[in-house]
Amino acid sequence: MSRSGGGGGNRAAARAMGARGGGESLRENQKERDVRHANIVAAKSIADAVRTSLGPRGMDKMIQKADGEVIISNDGATIMSQMEVFHPTAKMLVELSKSQDIEAGDGTTSVVVIAGALLSACAELLSKGIHPMMVADAFNASYAEAENILRGMSKPIDLMDRDALLDNVNTCLSSKVIRENTEVISPLCVEAIHRVIDVQRSTNVDLNDIKLVKQIGGTIDDTELVDGLVFEKGAKKGAGGPSSFQDAKIGLIQFHLSAPKTDMENNVVVNDYAAMDRILREERKYILQLCKKIKKSGCNVLLIQKAILRDAYNDMSLHFLAKLGIMVITDIERNEVDFIARTIGLTPVAHVDQMTPDKLGSARSVQEVSMPGGNSNRVVKVTGIENPGRTMTMLIRGSNKLVLDEAERSVHDALCVLRSLVKERYMIAGGGAPETELALRLMEWSNKQTGMLGYCAKAFAEALEIIPFTLSENAGLNAMRMVSRSLTLT
Repeated sequence: MSRSGGGGGNRAAARAMGARGGGESLRENQKERDVRHANIVAAKSIADAVRTSLGPRGMDKMIQKADGEVIISNDGATIMSQMEVFHPTAKMLVELSKSQDIEAGDGTTSVVVIAGALLSACAELLSKGIHPMMVADAFNASYAEAENILRGMSKPIDLMDRDALLDNVNTCLSSKVIRENTEVISPLCVEAIHRVIDVQRSTNVDLNDIKLVKQIGGTIDDTELVDGLVFEKGAKKGAGGPSSFQDAKIGLIQFHLSAPKTDMENNVVVNDYAAMDRILREERKYILQLCKKIKKSGCNVLLIQKAILRDAYNDMSLHFLAKLGIMVITDIERNEVDFIARTIGLTPVAHVDQMTPDKLGSARSVQEVSMPGGNSNRVVKVTGIENPGRTMTMLIRGSNKLVLDEAERSVHDALCVLRSLVKERYMIAGGGAPETELALRLMEWSNKQTGMLGYCAKAFAEALEIIPFTLSENAGLNAMRMVSRSLTLT
Protein backbone atom coordinates (compact mmCIF):
# COMPACT_ATOMS: atom_id res chain seq x y z
CA MET A 1 0.00 0.00 0.00
CA SER A 2 2.76 2.41 0.93
CA ARG A 3 4.66 1.65 -2.31
CA SER A 4 1.52 2.19 -4.39
CA GLY A 5 0.86 5.49 -2.64
CA GLY A 6 4.45 6.60 -3.28
CA GLY A 7 4.11 5.80 -7.01
CA GLY A 8 0.95 7.87 -7.23
CA GLY A 9 2.73 10.79 -5.56
CA ASN A 10 5.65 10.58 -8.01
CA ARG A 11 3.30 10.59 -10.98
CA ALA A 12 1.48 13.64 -9.61
CA ALA A 13 4.79 15.45 -9.07
CA ALA A 14 5.88 14.60 -12.61
CA ARG A 15 2.61 15.96 -14.01
CA ALA A 16 3.08 19.17 -12.01
CA MET A 17 6.65 19.60 -13.27
CA GLY A 18 5.49 18.96 -16.82
CA ALA A 19 2.82 21.57 -16.44
CA ARG A 20 5.35 24.10 -15.19
CA GLY A 21 7.76 23.25 -18.03
CA GLY A 22 4.99 23.63 -20.60
CA GLY A 23 4.03 26.99 -19.09
CA GLU A 24 7.61 28.25 -19.27
CA SER A 25 7.92 27.12 -22.90
CA LEU A 26 4.66 28.86 -23.74
CA ARG A 27 5.84 32.06 -22.11
CA GLU A 28 9.16 31.92 -23.99
CA ASN A 29 7.36 31.46 -27.31
CA GLN A 30 5.03 34.33 -26.49
CA LYS A 31 8.01 36.52 -25.61
CA GLU A 32 9.67 35.75 -28.96
CA ARG A 33 6.48 36.67 -30.79
CA ASP A 34 6.18 39.90 -28.81
CA VAL A 35 9.77 40.89 -29.62
CA ARG A 36 9.30 40.21 -33.32
CA HIS A 37 6.04 42.13 -33.34
CA ALA A 38 7.64 45.11 -31.57
CA ASN A 39 10.52 45.14 -34.07
CA ILE A 40 8.17 45.06 -37.04
CA VAL A 41 5.93 47.79 -35.61
CA ALA A 42 8.96 50.07 -35.00
CA ALA A 43 10.24 49.60 -38.55
CA LYS A 44 6.77 50.12 -40.06
CA SER A 45 6.37 53.39 -38.17
CA ILE A 46 9.53 54.72 -39.83
CA ALA A 47 8.30 53.59 -43.25
CA ASP A 48 4.91 55.24 -42.69
CA ALA A 49 6.60 58.50 -41.68
CA VAL A 50 8.37 58.91 -45.04
CA ARG A 51 5.75 57.23 -47.25
CA THR A 52 3.87 60.48 -47.89
CA SER A 53 6.96 62.05 -49.49
CA LEU A 54 7.27 59.39 -52.24
CA GLY A 55 6.82 60.41 -55.85
CA PRO A 56 6.39 63.67 -57.76
CA ARG A 57 3.21 64.46 -55.80
CA GLY A 58 4.75 63.56 -52.47
CA MET A 59 4.84 66.16 -49.74
CA ASP A 60 7.99 67.92 -48.54
CA LYS A 61 8.90 67.62 -44.89
CA MET A 62 9.84 70.62 -42.77
CA ILE A 63 12.39 69.59 -40.14
CA GLN A 64 13.66 71.83 -37.36
CA LYS A 65 17.02 70.78 -35.95
CA ALA A 66 18.07 71.18 -32.33
CA ASP A 67 20.01 74.36 -33.14
CA GLY A 68 16.93 75.92 -34.73
CA GLU A 69 17.99 75.39 -38.35
CA VAL A 70 15.09 74.47 -40.65
CA ILE A 71 15.41 71.92 -43.46
CA ILE A 72 12.75 71.46 -46.15
CA SER A 73 13.20 68.32 -48.21
CA ASN A 74 11.47 65.22 -49.54
CA ASP A 75 14.71 63.25 -49.84
CA GLY A 76 14.34 60.09 -47.78
CA ALA A 77 17.97 59.95 -46.63
CA THR A 78 17.90 63.61 -45.56
CA ILE A 79 14.64 63.19 -43.62
CA MET A 80 15.75 60.02 -41.87
CA SER A 81 19.20 61.33 -41.03
CA GLN A 82 17.52 64.11 -39.03
CA MET A 83 15.27 61.74 -37.07
CA GLU A 84 16.13 60.86 -33.48
CA VAL A 85 15.54 57.11 -33.62
CA PHE A 86 16.16 54.94 -30.54
CA HIS A 87 14.71 51.53 -31.45
CA PRO A 88 17.43 49.22 -32.88
CA THR A 89 15.24 47.91 -35.70
CA ALA A 90 14.11 51.39 -36.67
CA LYS A 91 17.77 52.43 -36.75
CA MET A 92 18.39 49.64 -39.26
CA LEU A 93 15.94 51.29 -41.65
CA VAL A 94 17.76 54.59 -41.23
CA GLU A 95 21.03 52.84 -42.09
CA LEU A 96 19.29 51.17 -45.04
CA SER A 97 18.36 54.57 -46.41
CA LYS A 98 21.93 55.82 -45.94
CA SER A 99 23.31 52.76 -47.75
CA GLN A 100 20.94 53.36 -50.66
CA ASP A 101 22.02 56.99 -50.78
CA ILE A 102 25.69 55.99 -50.96
CA GLU A 103 25.21 53.17 -53.46
CA ALA A 104 22.56 54.60 -55.81
CA GLY A 105 22.02 58.18 -54.64
CA ASP A 106 18.28 58.04 -55.29
CA GLY A 107 15.41 55.79 -54.23
CA THR A 108 16.09 56.39 -50.54
CA THR A 109 12.38 56.71 -49.80
CA SER A 110 11.40 53.74 -51.97
CA VAL A 111 13.68 51.26 -50.22
CA VAL A 112 12.28 52.20 -46.82
CA VAL A 113 8.69 51.93 -48.04
CA ILE A 114 9.34 48.53 -49.64
CA ALA A 115 11.12 47.31 -46.50
CA GLY A 116 8.10 48.35 -44.43
CA ALA A 117 5.74 46.48 -46.76
CA LEU A 118 7.90 43.33 -46.66
CA LEU A 119 7.95 43.46 -42.86
CA SER A 120 4.15 43.73 -42.84
CA ALA A 121 4.03 40.63 -45.03
CA CYS A 122 6.41 38.88 -42.62
CA ALA A 123 4.15 39.75 -39.69
CA GLU A 124 1.18 38.07 -41.39
CA LEU A 125 3.21 34.97 -42.28
CA LEU A 126 4.61 34.64 -38.76
CA SER A 127 1.13 35.00 -37.27
CA LYS A 128 0.11 31.93 -39.28
CA GLY A 129 2.83 29.87 -37.59
CA ILE A 130 5.37 29.81 -40.44
CA HIS A 131 8.94 29.57 -39.18
CA PRO A 132 11.08 32.71 -39.71
CA MET A 133 13.80 30.78 -41.56
CA MET A 134 11.27 29.49 -44.07
CA VAL A 135 10.07 33.05 -44.66
CA ALA A 136 13.65 34.28 -45.12
CA ASP A 137 14.53 31.48 -47.58
CA ALA A 138 11.38 32.14 -49.61
CA PHE A 139 12.07 35.88 -49.74
CA ASN A 140 15.65 35.25 -50.89
CA ALA A 141 14.37 32.99 -53.68
CA SER A 142 11.81 35.64 -54.65
CA TYR A 143 14.53 38.30 -54.72
CA ALA A 144 16.67 36.21 -57.09
CA GLU A 145 13.68 35.67 -59.39
CA ALA A 146 12.81 39.39 -59.25
CA GLU A 147 16.33 40.30 -60.34
CA ASN A 148 16.02 38.01 -63.37
CA ILE A 149 12.65 39.51 -64.26
CA LEU A 150 14.04 43.05 -64.05
CA ARG A 151 16.98 42.21 -66.31
CA GLY A 152 14.59 40.66 -68.79
CA MET A 153 12.38 43.75 -68.95
CA SER A 154 15.26 46.27 -69.00
CA LYS A 155 16.37 48.16 -72.09
CA PRO A 156 20.08 48.58 -72.93
CA ILE A 157 21.17 52.21 -73.04
CA ASP A 158 23.98 53.98 -74.87
CA LEU A 159 25.74 56.62 -72.78
CA MET A 160 26.16 58.73 -75.92
CA ASP A 161 22.37 58.97 -76.20
CA ARG A 162 21.91 62.32 -74.44
CA ASP A 163 18.10 62.25 -74.77
CA ALA A 164 17.87 58.96 -72.87
CA LEU A 165 20.18 60.28 -70.13
CA LEU A 166 18.17 63.50 -69.90
CA ASP A 167 14.97 61.48 -69.47
CA ASN A 168 16.51 59.63 -66.53
CA VAL A 169 17.71 62.84 -64.86
CA ASN A 170 14.33 64.54 -65.45
CA THR A 171 12.59 61.59 -63.78
CA CYS A 172 14.90 61.87 -60.79
CA LEU A 173 14.34 65.63 -60.46
CA SER A 174 10.57 65.41 -61.00
CA SER A 175 9.98 64.87 -57.27
CA LYS A 176 12.44 67.55 -56.11
CA VAL A 177 11.96 71.18 -55.17
CA ILE A 178 13.87 72.25 -58.30
CA ARG A 179 11.66 70.25 -60.70
CA GLU A 180 10.71 73.48 -62.49
CA ASN A 181 14.37 74.02 -63.41
CA THR A 182 15.09 70.64 -65.00
CA GLU A 183 15.69 72.22 -68.43
CA VAL A 184 18.74 73.95 -66.95
CA ILE A 185 19.99 71.41 -64.40
CA SER A 186 19.61 68.15 -66.37
CA PRO A 187 21.90 69.07 -69.32
CA LEU A 188 24.54 70.33 -66.87
CA CYS A 189 24.53 67.02 -64.98
CA VAL A 190 24.81 64.98 -68.20
CA GLU A 191 27.62 67.19 -69.49
CA ALA A 192 29.51 66.92 -66.20
CA ILE A 193 29.38 63.11 -66.26
CA HIS A 194 30.50 62.99 -69.89
CA ARG A 195 33.50 65.19 -69.08
CA VAL A 196 34.85 63.08 -66.19
CA ILE A 197 34.54 59.56 -67.68
CA ASP A 198 35.59 57.59 -70.71
CA VAL A 199 32.17 56.89 -72.18
CA GLN A 200 33.25 53.72 -73.94
CA ARG A 201 35.25 52.02 -71.19
CA SER A 202 34.29 53.47 -67.80
CA THR A 203 32.36 51.21 -65.43
CA ASN A 204 32.03 53.67 -62.56
CA VAL A 205 32.04 57.39 -61.79
CA ASP A 206 33.93 58.99 -58.93
CA LEU A 207 31.60 61.80 -57.88
CA ASN A 208 34.51 63.40 -56.05
CA ASP A 209 35.63 64.49 -59.53
CA ILE A 210 32.61 66.81 -59.71
CA LYS A 211 32.71 69.61 -57.16
CA LEU A 212 29.47 71.38 -56.23
CA VAL A 213 29.99 75.00 -55.15
CA LYS A 214 27.05 76.87 -53.60
CA GLN A 215 26.61 80.62 -53.84
CA ILE A 216 23.63 82.55 -52.50
CA GLY A 217 22.16 85.03 -54.96
CA GLY A 218 20.38 84.81 -58.28
CA THR A 219 18.15 81.84 -59.12
CA ILE A 220 18.54 78.16 -59.91
CA ASP A 221 18.53 79.07 -63.60
CA ASP A 222 21.85 80.90 -63.06
CA THR A 223 23.57 77.60 -62.22
CA GLU A 224 26.53 76.96 -64.52
CA LEU A 225 29.15 74.34 -65.28
CA VAL A 226 32.75 75.56 -65.09
CA ASP A 227 35.55 73.72 -66.89
CA GLY A 228 38.07 74.46 -64.17
CA LEU A 229 37.85 75.62 -60.57
CA VAL A 230 35.62 77.94 -58.57
CA PHE A 231 36.58 79.27 -55.14
CA GLU A 232 33.65 80.36 -53.00
CA LYS A 233 35.53 83.28 -51.45
CA GLY A 234 37.09 86.12 -53.38
CA ALA A 235 40.75 87.04 -53.40
CA LYS A 236 42.32 88.85 -50.46
CA LYS A 237 42.63 92.49 -51.58
CA GLY A 238 42.89 94.23 -48.20
CA ALA A 239 46.58 94.94 -48.81
CA GLY A 240 46.01 96.08 -52.38
CA GLY A 241 46.83 92.79 -54.10
CA PRO A 242 45.68 91.88 -57.62
CA SER A 243 42.27 90.31 -58.23
CA SER A 244 42.90 88.73 -61.64
CA PHE A 245 45.73 87.23 -63.65
CA GLN A 246 46.32 86.06 -67.19
CA ASP A 247 48.76 83.19 -67.82
CA ALA A 248 48.75 82.37 -64.11
CA LYS A 249 51.22 80.16 -62.30
CA ILE A 250 49.34 78.69 -59.35
CA GLY A 251 50.86 77.31 -56.17
CA LEU A 252 49.26 75.67 -53.15
CA ILE A 253 51.08 75.95 -49.82
CA GLN A 254 50.43 74.01 -46.63
CA PHE A 255 52.87 75.92 -44.43
CA HIS A 256 52.21 79.11 -42.47
CA LEU A 257 52.95 82.65 -43.60
CA SER A 258 53.07 83.94 -40.05
CA ALA A 259 55.55 84.24 -37.22
CA PRO A 260 56.73 80.88 -35.83
CA LYS A 261 55.54 79.69 -32.48
CA THR A 262 56.88 77.27 -29.92
CA ASP A 263 55.49 73.75 -29.69
CA MET A 264 54.20 74.43 -26.19
CA GLU A 265 52.29 77.44 -24.99
CA ASN A 266 54.78 79.91 -23.58
CA ASN A 267 54.47 83.56 -22.78
CA VAL A 268 57.35 85.89 -23.58
CA VAL A 269 57.28 89.08 -21.52
CA VAL A 270 59.20 91.98 -23.09
CA ASN A 271 59.69 95.14 -21.05
CA ASP A 272 62.31 96.83 -23.22
CA TYR A 273 61.09 98.78 -26.26
CA ALA A 274 64.32 98.05 -28.09
CA ALA A 275 63.79 94.30 -27.61
CA MET A 276 60.22 94.65 -28.83
CA ASP A 277 61.38 96.45 -31.97
CA ARG A 278 64.00 93.74 -32.54
CA ILE A 279 61.31 91.02 -32.30
CA LEU A 280 59.11 92.86 -34.81
CA ARG A 281 62.05 93.36 -37.19
CA GLU A 282 62.91 89.66 -37.03
CA GLU A 283 59.27 88.76 -37.65
CA ARG A 284 59.12 91.06 -40.69
CA LYS A 285 62.40 89.66 -41.98
CA TYR A 286 61.24 86.05 -41.53
CA ILE A 287 57.93 86.61 -43.34
CA LEU A 288 59.57 88.64 -46.12
CA GLN A 289 62.01 85.79 -46.80
CA LEU A 290 59.10 83.37 -47.12
CA CYS A 291 57.31 85.67 -49.57
CA LYS A 292 60.45 86.22 -51.66
CA LYS A 293 61.03 82.48 -51.99
CA ILE A 294 57.43 82.08 -53.18
CA LYS A 295 57.96 84.86 -55.74
CA LYS A 296 61.26 83.33 -56.87
CA SER A 297 59.49 80.07 -57.82
CA GLY A 298 57.46 82.00 -60.41
CA CYS A 299 54.17 81.75 -58.53
CA ASN A 300 51.78 84.66 -59.11
CA VAL A 301 48.57 83.10 -57.72
CA LEU A 302 48.92 81.62 -54.24
CA LEU A 303 46.44 79.27 -52.56
CA ILE A 304 46.84 79.03 -48.78
CA GLN A 305 45.44 76.00 -46.92
CA LYS A 306 43.45 76.74 -43.79
CA ALA A 307 45.35 76.10 -40.56
CA ILE A 308 44.10 74.96 -37.16
CA LEU A 309 46.83 75.42 -34.55
CA ARG A 310 48.06 78.84 -35.69
CA ASP A 311 47.34 81.52 -38.26
CA ALA A 312 48.01 80.42 -41.83
CA TYR A 313 48.71 84.06 -42.75
CA ASN A 314 48.61 87.51 -41.22
CA ASP A 315 48.25 91.09 -42.42
CA MET A 316 51.98 91.47 -42.79
CA SER A 317 52.31 88.48 -45.13
CA LEU A 318 49.37 89.70 -47.20
CA HIS A 319 51.05 93.12 -47.45
CA PHE A 320 54.33 91.65 -48.69
CA LEU A 321 52.57 89.34 -51.18
CA ALA A 322 50.58 92.28 -52.55
CA LYS A 323 53.80 94.31 -52.99
CA LEU A 324 55.31 91.37 -54.89
CA GLY A 325 52.25 91.26 -57.18
CA ILE A 326 50.93 87.87 -56.02
CA MET A 327 47.21 87.18 -55.96
CA VAL A 328 46.19 85.40 -52.73
CA ILE A 329 43.25 83.03 -52.14
CA THR A 330 42.97 81.86 -48.54
CA ASP A 331 41.08 79.32 -46.41
CA ILE A 332 41.48 76.32 -48.71
CA GLU A 333 39.91 73.37 -46.90
CA ARG A 334 41.98 70.26 -46.33
CA ASN A 335 39.46 68.04 -48.14
CA GLU A 336 39.66 70.28 -51.24
CA VAL A 337 43.42 69.96 -51.70
CA ASP A 338 43.29 66.68 -53.65
CA PHE A 339 40.61 67.98 -56.04
CA ILE A 340 42.55 71.22 -56.67
CA ALA A 341 45.79 69.31 -57.26
CA ARG A 342 44.17 66.94 -59.76
CA THR A 343 42.35 69.73 -61.56
CA ILE A 344 45.22 72.18 -62.03
CA GLY A 345 48.06 69.65 -62.05
CA LEU A 346 49.98 71.22 -59.18
CA THR A 347 51.69 69.66 -56.17
CA PRO A 348 50.91 70.89 -52.63
CA VAL A 349 53.99 72.32 -50.93
CA ALA A 350 54.54 71.60 -47.24
CA HIS A 351 57.76 73.64 -46.78
CA VAL A 352 58.97 76.83 -48.40
CA ASP A 353 62.27 75.23 -49.49
CA GLN A 354 60.25 72.85 -51.70
CA MET A 355 58.61 75.74 -53.57
CA THR A 356 59.96 75.15 -57.08
CA PRO A 357 58.51 75.86 -60.57
CA ASP A 358 57.71 72.18 -61.17
CA LYS A 359 55.29 72.25 -58.21
CA LEU A 360 53.11 74.92 -59.87
CA GLY A 361 50.04 74.56 -62.07
CA SER A 362 49.22 76.75 -65.07
CA ALA A 363 45.99 78.39 -66.17
CA ARG A 364 45.13 80.89 -68.87
CA SER A 365 42.90 82.96 -66.62
CA VAL A 366 42.33 83.44 -62.88
CA GLN A 367 39.69 86.06 -62.34
CA GLU A 368 37.55 87.31 -59.48
CA VAL A 369 33.99 87.89 -60.65
CA SER A 370 30.94 89.34 -58.97
CA MET A 371 27.90 87.11 -58.88
CA PRO A 372 24.74 88.55 -60.49
CA GLY A 373 21.62 88.72 -58.37
CA GLY A 374 21.90 91.90 -56.35
CA ASN A 375 24.37 90.66 -53.72
CA SER A 376 28.00 91.46 -53.02
CA ASN A 377 29.30 87.89 -53.16
CA ARG A 378 32.37 87.33 -55.28
CA VAL A 379 34.02 84.13 -56.46
CA VAL A 380 37.29 83.30 -58.16
CA LYS A 381 37.16 81.31 -61.40
CA VAL A 382 40.17 79.42 -62.74
CA THR A 383 39.75 78.56 -66.44
CA GLY A 384 41.90 77.59 -69.40
CA ILE A 385 43.97 75.05 -67.46
CA GLU A 386 46.89 73.75 -69.55
CA ASN A 387 46.92 70.16 -68.27
CA PRO A 388 43.45 69.66 -66.82
CA GLY A 389 42.47 66.53 -64.97
CA ARG A 390 39.13 64.80 -65.53
CA THR A 391 37.27 67.06 -63.12
CA MET A 392 34.41 69.55 -63.33
CA THR A 393 32.96 72.24 -61.09
CA MET A 394 29.28 73.14 -60.92
CA LEU A 395 28.40 76.54 -59.48
CA ILE A 396 24.91 76.28 -57.98
CA ARG A 397 22.95 79.48 -57.42
CA GLY A 398 19.86 80.03 -55.27
CA SER A 399 17.92 82.87 -53.71
CA ASN A 400 18.31 81.61 -50.12
CA LYS A 401 20.05 78.92 -48.10
CA LEU A 402 17.06 76.53 -47.97
CA VAL A 403 16.69 76.50 -51.77
CA LEU A 404 20.44 76.25 -52.23
CA ASP A 405 20.82 73.24 -49.90
CA GLU A 406 17.92 71.40 -51.52
CA ALA A 407 19.31 72.17 -54.98
CA GLU A 408 22.66 70.69 -53.98
CA ARG A 409 20.98 67.49 -52.70
CA SER A 410 18.91 67.24 -55.89
CA VAL A 411 21.92 67.68 -58.17
CA HIS A 412 23.81 65.05 -56.16
CA ASP A 413 20.90 62.61 -56.61
CA ALA A 414 20.83 63.30 -60.36
CA LEU A 415 24.57 62.64 -60.65
CA CYS A 416 24.13 59.40 -58.69
CA VAL A 417 21.42 58.27 -61.13
CA LEU A 418 23.82 58.82 -64.03
CA ARG A 419 26.53 56.96 -62.10
CA SER A 420 24.16 54.00 -61.75
CA LEU A 421 23.65 54.03 -65.52
CA VAL A 422 27.41 53.95 -66.05
CA LYS A 423 27.67 50.93 -63.73
CA GLU A 424 24.72 49.02 -65.25
CA ARG A 425 23.87 50.31 -68.70
CA TYR A 426 20.23 49.31 -68.57
CA MET A 427 17.08 51.31 -68.14
CA ILE A 428 13.59 50.35 -66.95
CA ALA A 429 10.34 52.28 -66.78
CA GLY A 430 9.37 54.33 -63.73
CA GLY A 431 6.17 55.45 -62.06
CA GLY A 432 5.59 52.17 -60.24
CA ALA A 433 5.55 50.17 -63.50
CA PRO A 434 8.49 47.86 -62.59
CA GLU A 435 6.96 47.03 -59.20
CA THR A 436 3.61 46.30 -60.83
CA GLU A 437 5.24 44.03 -63.41
CA LEU A 438 7.27 42.30 -60.69
CA ALA A 439 4.18 41.74 -58.57
CA LEU A 440 2.36 40.15 -61.51
CA ARG A 441 5.26 37.95 -62.68
CA LEU A 442 6.17 36.86 -59.16
CA MET A 443 2.55 35.96 -58.53
CA GLU A 444 2.63 33.70 -61.59
CA TRP A 445 5.95 32.24 -60.44
CA SER A 446 4.65 31.61 -56.92
CA ASN A 447 1.71 29.61 -58.31
CA LYS A 448 4.22 27.18 -59.83
CA GLN A 449 6.01 26.65 -56.52
CA THR A 450 4.95 24.12 -53.91
CA GLY A 451 4.55 24.26 -50.15
CA MET A 452 5.56 27.22 -48.06
CA LEU A 453 7.81 28.65 -50.79
CA GLY A 454 4.85 29.43 -53.02
CA TYR A 455 2.81 30.85 -50.15
CA CYS A 456 5.62 33.16 -48.95
CA ALA A 457 6.56 34.19 -52.50
CA LYS A 458 2.96 35.31 -53.02
CA ALA A 459 3.24 37.54 -49.95
CA PHE A 460 6.50 38.96 -51.34
CA ALA A 461 4.79 39.78 -54.64
CA GLU A 462 1.86 41.48 -52.93
CA ALA A 463 4.21 43.61 -50.82
CA LEU A 464 5.71 45.17 -53.97
CA GLU A 465 2.33 46.68 -54.81
CA ILE A 466 2.99 49.25 -52.07
CA ILE A 467 4.95 51.49 -54.50
CA PRO A 468 2.17 52.02 -57.12
CA PHE A 469 -0.35 52.13 -54.26
CA THR A 470 1.58 54.91 -52.49
CA LEU A 471 2.19 56.88 -55.70
CA SER A 472 -1.55 56.82 -56.46
CA GLU A 473 -2.43 57.70 -52.87
CA ASN A 474 -0.05 60.67 -52.78
CA ALA A 475 -1.50 61.92 -56.06
CA GLY A 476 -5.00 61.95 -54.56
CA LEU A 477 -6.29 59.05 -56.67
CA ASN A 478 -8.22 55.96 -55.66
CA ALA A 479 -5.18 53.81 -54.91
CA MET A 480 -6.96 50.46 -54.77
CA ARG A 481 -8.69 51.04 -58.08
CA MET A 482 -5.52 52.25 -59.81
CA VAL A 483 -3.42 49.29 -58.65
CA SER A 484 -6.12 46.80 -59.59
CA ARG A 485 -6.52 48.36 -63.02
CA SER A 486 -2.77 48.38 -63.68
CA LEU A 487 -2.49 44.70 -62.70
CA THR A 488 -5.37 43.87 -65.02
CA LEU A 489 -3.94 45.85 -67.94
CA THR A 490 -0.52 44.24 -67.47
